[in-house]
Amino acid sequence: MILNHIRMTRESKSFTDAAYAILTAADRFEGPKFMLSGLSGMAFKFSVHRRLLPFSVTAYGQWGTEHSPAIDNLGIHTVYDGGRSRHASSGSYQQDAILWTKQSIDSGLGVIYWIPEFGVIYGYDDEAEVFYMQDGRNHAPQMLLYDNFGMNITPYWYCRIFGKQVNIPPADAVLESLRLALQDWNTPYKTLPDKDIASGRLAYRYLHDALVKREYEPWGAGYSLDTYMHSRREISDYLQEVKTLLPGLAEVQQLYQELSDRMSGEITAVLPSLYGNRQPEESKLTSLCTALVQAQALEERAMALCRLISERYPDRKRTLVPRWGAHTAR
Repeated sequence: MILNHIRMTRESKSFTDAAYAILTAADRFEGPKFMLSGLSGMAFKFSVHRRLLPFSVTAYGQWGTEHSPAIDNLGIHTVYDGGRSRHASSGSYQQDAILWTKQSIDSGLGVIYWIPEFGVIYGYDDEAEVFYMQDGRNHAPQMLLYDNFGMNITPYWYCRIFGKQVNIPPADAVLESLRLALQDWNTPYKTLPDKDIASGRLAYRYLHDALVKREYEPWGAGYSLDTYMHSRREISDYLQEVKTLLPGLAEVQQLYQELSDRMSGEITAVLPSLYGNRQPEESKLTSLCTALVQAQALEERAMALCRLISERYPDRKRTLVPRWGAHTAR
């Protein structure tokens, strides 16, 4: 059983790329990828390691609590599973996940799977006991044995499926995306107790300090900067598309447009050296560090405006206490 109409292409965060490939193929989402990235809030996620190691790009928090609100804001039912592959019970969860991964493919929907990074399972062969995967970089099919499901070079596994969809009013979805962005911006650490990875506004300081002190891995720095540059362009394009839905959003868009335009040239100038595992020219690195300080100030202003927009409307999701209380034993 193979879903040949699914085509994943790496352009954004790998989770966004995988979700977009699956949802557009199943007619669950229409529009450009930057709209999915913006509405889901994934474009706003920004995480950086102290030494700019490349894995920090996907280390933006606990994936269950990060991805579920993102897909919920698209109005799509979603279920996921994952955990540490060393746990004694992981074999049982593996067999269960294999079953519902095949069921999802039978229903015409691919599955997001941690390869790493995130990719798409788009088919399976019961006779050979293999899944077919895409990572978005190489369009040749990759194979995953059923017995190896969930096993990779990292100590954890993860997969997510999608279901039916409900309609969310566009203005409500945009408002919630701003609130998800504010939450990310104001949360400095999402992988506690580890504080080597910073999120939101603190990620700017980690990025700036690593570059100023020249204490970073070049390729990881390039990947971190490249992802940052693309996500800020996505935010600007997204806000350009939706700015008429909420008063004040046009000004937020202008700030992100200015940020994107300013950082694009600075980052592009150093990427060839960094991706070649070389130190960029001193003048280019100094100019980039100066631009990062300016970019943080622009994003701080944008987030302050988003906060004002959010405060004009009730936020039932974050203010209503559940029937049994937030922490009541059930």
